[in-house]
Amino acid sequence: MKAGWALLRRRDFGLLWAGGLISETGDWLLLVGLPIWVLQLTGSSLVTATVFLVGLLPGLVVGPLAGVLVDRWDRRRTLVAVSLAQAASLLPLLAVDGRGDLWIVYAVMAVEASLAQLNDPARNALVPSLVDGPDLVGANALIGLNSNLARLAGSPLGGILVEVAGLPGLVIGDAASFLVGAALIGLVGSPGRAPAPPAVAGPVPAAARGVAGEWLDGLRVTLGSRELRWGLVVNGLAAVAQGIFTVLFVVFVTRELGGDGADIGLLRGVQAVGGLLGGVLVVGMARRLRPGRLLGTSLLVFALIDLAIWNGPVVTTAIWLYLGLFVAAGIPGIGVLTGLTALVQEHTGDAYLGRVFATYLGSFNGLMAVGMLLAGLGGDSVGVVTVLNGQAALYLLAGVVAVATLSPRRERYPRTSKRARMPLA
Repeated sequence: MKAGWALLRRRDFGLLWAGGLISETGDWLLLVGLPIWVLQLTGSSLVTATVFLVGLLPGLVVGPLAGVLVDRWDRRRTLVAVSLAQAASLLPLLAVDGRGDLWIVYAVMAVEASLAQLNDPARNALVPSLVDGPDLVGANALIGLNSNLARLAGSPLGGILVEVAGLPGLVIGDAASFLVGAALIGLVGSPGRAPAPPAVAGPVPAAARGVAGEWLDGLRVTLGSRELRWGLVVNGLAAVAQGIFTVLFVVFVTRELGGDGADIGLLRGVQAVGGLLGGVLVVGMARRLRPGRLLGTSLLVFALIDLAIWNGPVVTTAIWLYLGLFVAAGIPGIGVLTGLTALVQEHTGDAYLGRVFATYLGSFNGLMAVGMLLAGLGGDSVGVVTVLNGQAALYLLAGVVAVATLSPRRERYPRTSKRARMPLA
């Protein structure tokens, strides 16, 4: 158990962890507060969905380029530059004064989503250069743990801020968190550029040049590995489910439970309590957990808890029940994130990590947009609970696929150096 927690005493990993904690706390302010503000302004779940949809679509275009750039550039400097740019790009939201200014919200969400295409692959690609292979599950669990700490602090604060200070309070809080996070990550002293990719026999051309060629290299690496292919399928199913949740969670709480902004923030926040519990468990058992088994089991448990949440109003709308269920959902939630991230890191050579993570993130965003659109259309016509039950079924299917295709007997830690190894064909 001590081995996992000892990672925080490693200076560079500790700085990356702390910087992520602060910037993600600010993200949760906006993630929780902005949909509340849009729904209050428009009263429409479809308009709420289009705000996030517009934020995702530009990322689909930028994603392939982002993966190539992450593999070309110094990953630490990339993270710092992106955080500073994200802080600056939030400022136009201060000019929003009503429904007629929603185009500004659309534009800012598009820019933020585009920048995030660089942030997540760069961070995930940086981790294997800061810790050893056997510590990947523990390191990713700690990153998931700080995400839940950020949610625990940021979600209730976002719900309160939108009621007290409106959109400006959310903007200022999120921008400040980006600046502090950039300062901490800037102190990371380790890695520079990713190593140049070696010539690869088989499905990856040895002499592909240019952005398009480098992006195709990353795609071939992803599709050339059995583990990465099935991981991509699981990632896609979860993405559609997450898109449905992102739009309809606010509607579910307000319409089915009769809650307000503070209730929305509280429910999103308490899920982090479960995430903390789950993170402690995963970090403590990190070296005994295999990514595929962790991923599949976590998805199955998560789906069952979701079904209980969405169908709970048939029995009661008492908030205490949903507080307990959202705490419970946080426990397997961190297992999903940790298992999938470690799976990619374990089966991808360092020179291709940025592109493979960008492929995963791009497909996730694209299919999440599909989920958001389905939620926006179905939430008003089919019914919120019906659509959310479909969301839980998608998580259940993802878990079955992960358990069936990513079993422990097919997973192993490569014996070669993590910097030199190539993805399994």
